[in-house]
Amino acid sequence: MSPNSKTDQNSTITEETLDPENWETVRDLAHEIIDDSLSYTRDVRERPVWQQMPKDTQAAFETPLPKSPTSLKKIYKSITKNVLPFPMGNIHPRFWMWYMGSSNFTGALGDFLAAIIGSNLGGGNHSAAHIDNQVINWFKEMIGFPPEASGSLVSGGSMANLLGLTVARNTMASVAGVDLREHGLAALKKPMRYYTSDQVHSCHQLALETLGLGNSSLRRISTNDDLTIDIEALNKAIQEDREAGFQPACVIATAGTVNTGAIDDLQKISALCHAEGLWFHVDGCIGALIAIAPNNKDRVAGIEKADSIAMDPHKWLHTPFEVGCVLIKSEQKHLKTFSLTPEYLEMTKRGIAAARWLHDFGLQTSRGFRALKVWMSLQEHGVEKFGRLIDQNIAQGQYLNDLIKQETDLELIAPTNINIVCYRYNPGGLNHDKLKEINIEIMLRLQEEGSAALSDTTVHGAHCLRVAITNHRTRQSDLDFLVDETLRIGTEILDKGLNK
Repeated sequence: MSPNSKTDQNSTITEETLDPENWETVRDLAHEIIDDSLSYTRDVRERPVWQQMPKDTQAAFETPLPKSPTSLKKIYKSITKNVLPFPMGNIHPRFWMWYMGSSNFTGALGDFLAAIIGSNLGGGNHSAAHIDNQVINWFKEMIGFPPEASGSLVSGGSMANLLGLTVARNTMASVAGVDLREHGLAALKKPMRYYTSDQVHSCHQLALETLGLGNSSLRRISTNDDLTIDIEALNKAIQEDREAGFQPACVIATAGTVNTGAIDDLQKISALCHAEGLWFHVDGCIGALIAIAPNNKDRVAGIEKADSIAMDPHKWLHTPFEVGCVLIKSEQKHLKTFSLTPEYLEMTKRGIAAARWLHDFGLQTSRGFRALKVWMSLQEHGVEKFGRLIDQNIAQGQYLNDLIKQETDLELIAPTNINIVCYRYNPGGLNHDKLKEINIEIMLRLQEEGSAALSDTTVHGAHCLRVAITNHRTRQSDLDFLVDETLRIGTEILDKGLNK
């Protein structure tokens, strides 16, 4: 076709957009959604913690792929009917099932604004990247890491631990003269060993499997009566492995175990790692932020000596899901593990690419603007208030601990270290299996009645109920209620039978 063709010059393209046809209509609905969201958060205590979805509600999520438009008003009506009444429940003041945090409204606004801005936090020279860096700097300050340390915001604690353990693996391989990025695990002259307590979170096994080292490379060390790692047994295991031809590489200390909140002796582990030339990693997803709690910060003394730390701002900073953080003391080792710059992502002297790419510190080239919700919440409340809220939850844990000890039909299964309380209904005269059956039934009835959400676990061979108080809305009256309800349901089960 010739350059002067009329058809070529006058052809048109059908062009569409996802922007609203009527901005004012959407504006009105957006105001309605914000108003409803404020009420939803304000009135959370008036709703059940959790409730089972009816079958017709579940059916609403089994419809075919939509092919034609639906009005936003109709979509929102469906959300108010089928979604908002049936949450997991973790923002409710009596949700103590898992260690999740309870969100906050300012953080939710941050998530909304982050989506509106739409920035990709792979990096670049723009405001979102500067806020990301600032939040990392704030976390370093909270923990006591030096300004020259580095870090990355990730999806949560599991990913934060994976990144920290990856830097440990590559660094310790380099110490042994192996470039893992170039030659892979086959080049290792000795199999690596990582060490942790038998109370370790399951994400560490998955991390070692993902890193290609395998579950057998994670040596689980016995714990003391308080469920902290036995330092003497740890040292013995390291020496045994050296003699057996392994390369001891990393110790994973836990600042707050998932079962009981036990905090390993970080000072002694740091000294051991220094003496043995091992990487010192702290899984601080539960307890690292105790470092900002004025009445309890000594519990995590020594965390600042770690080579890497995993943290979870969506727990005790109550940031909306999802945001985790890994801190690495050596920026050089961090970059050496992950940095890879193809031509299309090279830095320029000026413009949008005139900044170090944040993706050089992790696995995601594309990631959302997680930092804004953290940044806004910390700006609004200040770090000191978050520290007081941590102290508040720890005091509430001790309060519940004392309530349980006062009741003859309740039994405390493990010492309450921070804010995780392990107990069971035990009126006496029942064997282990029967006690487990009754306590699971208590847990399920509390959930089904919408009154409280607990989990269960086994500590020192005894099955028990587990209460993790990581909620800024929880009050002492809620804990009084929990004790009363546990006793009421337990007595009812004994009087009427389990299945009545």
